[in-house]
Amino acid sequence: MTKPDDTIRILIPLKLRKKNGRPKILPPAEHASSADQAQDPHILRAIGRAWSWRRWMEAGEFATIQELADAVGLAERHVSRQLRLAYLAPEVLKRLTCGREASAVSLYDLCFLAGKTWQEQPMRVFD
Repeated sequence: MTKPDDTIRILIPLKLRKKNGRPKILPPAEHASSADQAQDPHILRAIGRAWSWRRWMEAGEFATIQELADAVGLAERHVSRQLRLAYLAPEVLKRLTCGREASAVSLYDLCFLAGKTWQEQPMRVFD
């Protein structure tokens, strides 16, 4: 048996965050991520869809969210929530889509952060 003073303790500075409702272990900030660790495809797809829906609404193709929801075959509540992604701060959109930075919040929570100020959004999304 080993004695208590023979024990070696190793500390690894990891952070535990929730991503899409599931816990995820994040490496230290100085760790360079590999190219295969890209943004969650669900978030990218939802942002693209939200911008498409926004363009349709602004072009006058659909007068209400209910009409849009019926046309795409989704619930009005879901379309309304996801449409908010088209109104995220430009910095957040740039970091999510071009920089492919991982979000510290789930897609569901990201929809509700669109109502925050543009200065506040990056802190809540990435920290």
